Amino acid sequence: MNTLIREEWVPSQDEFDAFARVSGDDNPIHVDPEFSARTRFGRTVSHGMLIYSKLWAMVNRARPGQRHRFQSLMFPNPTYAGEPVLLEVKETPDGHLAVLATRKADLMIVLQGQAEVV
Repeated sequence: MNTLIREEWVPSQDEFDAFARVSGDDNPIHVDPEFSARTRFGRTVSHGMLIYSKLWAMVNRARPGQRHRFQSLMFPNPTYAGEPVLLEVKETPDGHLAVLATRKADLMIVLQGQAEVV
């Protein structure tokens, strides 16, 4: 696979809150630190689609004008505010895009998937 683009991103609580306002997904696991402290995560976690929107913005920079046709995503581990995430988009042999986000500290995958663009 050919790497199209790679970046580091440090998500913030402000981004979680803004994404909640825009998306309407105000689940307290994303926006309420007191609630989240009592969950298995111990703190707020990112919306999965916020992570993907960061990856999609990278695709748009690398390939202006491409349209999104399809995506398949998994979110196996949480993403926390203030912890750097490595974002990567690769071209697959079949012309699709492989998308991957990993926590920099422990290299745990937080998003893994594939997208098709036209």
